[in-house]
Amino acid sequence: MSPNIQIKMKFPSLCVFLICFGFTRAALEKYGPLSFALKMVKCEHSRDLNLDVSGIDVYFYDFQNGITESFPINEAADRILALQDLDKVKKFFMFVGGFKSHINKNTEERVRNAFREFPNSYLIIIDHSAYTNDRQGKKKSYERSVKYVYYIGKQLAQMLVGLHEGGISPKTIHCIGHSLGSQMLAHVGEIFFETTGEKIARITALDPAGPCFSNSLIQEQIRAGVADYVEVYHCNAGGLGTTSVLGDVDFFVNKGGSQPNCGTALIPGIIDSSFSAKCNHKTCVTMWTASVTNPEGYTAYKCDKYKYFKGGMCSLNDRAIAGFWNPGNATGVYYFSTEGYDLS
Repeated sequence: MSPNIQIKMKFPSLCVFLICFGFTRAALEKYGPLSFALKMVKCEHSRDLNLDVSGIDVYFYDFQNGITESFPINEAADRILALQDLDKVKKFFMFVGGFKSHINKNTEERVRNAFREFPNSYLIIIDHSAYTNDRQGKKKSYERSVKYVYYIGKQLAQMLVGLHEGGISPKTIHCIGHSLGSQMLAHVGEIFFETTGEKIARITALDPAGPCFSNSLIQEQIRAGVADYVEVYHCNAGGLGTTSVLGDVDFFVNKGGSQPNCGTALIPGIIDSSFSAKCNHKTCVTMWTASVTNPEGYTAYKCDKYKYFKGGMCSLNDRAIAGFWNPGNATGVYYFSTEGYDLS
C-alpha cells in the first residue's frame, strides 16, 4: 500500500476519533501532539552541575554616540565601566532572549530598533546561543538549554553586581526577557539581591517559557519579589509559554494563549500548530517593543477570565497601561487587546 493511500485512510479515522471524543479546536491546542511533545521533554534544574557559561557574549549599545561593543561575559562589567564617557546615571536596559536566540536574529534586531532613538539610555543584549542553540535537534537541545538556565542567570547576575560595584544603581536597571530568557531573569534578580541586598528596578517577562517550568518549583520561575517590580506578559499560555500567574502584575494579551494573525490549523498540533505557537509566542516581543515609541501604551482591564473581558464585564474594573510605559503600580491579572494598534 502506498504512503499516500495510508495517509488518506488514517486521516478520516483520526477525524472520527476526534469527533467521538469531543475534541474542539481549543482542546486540540491544549491536548494535541504539540502539547504532548512538550510534556515529554526531560527537565533538569540542578544547581550542582557547575556548568561553564564563559562563552556568553555581551553586546553593549550606546546609540546616541554611535558606539557598539561586544565583550565576553567574564570581562563585560569591567569593560563597560571602562568605556570613555560612560554616564552611570543613564538607564540601562538588558534584553535576554530565549531558546534558539542569537544576536543576529529578528527578535534582537527588533529590540535594537525599539531603543535606537530612546534618550538617555544604554542597551545590553545577551547572546547565550553557545548553550541554547538547537544543533542537537529541538528536543535534546531544549533539554540541554534548560540545564543552563540557572547558570546563565547566575553569570548575568554577577555581571550586574560588577556594574553596581562600579557605581551603577540597580534603580536604573530594567531587564527584559523572552521565553527561556524570562526564566533566566528569575535567577538574575534573586542572586543580585542575595549579593547586594538591593533589587533591580524592573523585570519584564515576555511569555516566560512553559515547558519544564509550568510544573517546576516556584524557585525556578520568574516571580514577584525578584525585582522591585515584575511584570509578566502571556501570549502563548499553555503552549510555549506558561499559564502560571507569576508577577506583581500578569497581562494576558488578547486571549493570552493565541494571537490574531497567527492562524490555527483545522487540526492544531498536526498540520501547523507548531508554526502558530511560535507566532503566538513571538507576539509578546512584537507587542512590547512596539509600545516603546507609544507612550499611551495599551489599555488593560483587571479581569479574572478572557470570556469576561471579551463580554465587556470588566470594562468598569481597574485600568492599567500595559507595555513599556506601564508605570509600575498595577497588580493582579489584566487583559488587553492589540486590536487597532500598529505592532510593526
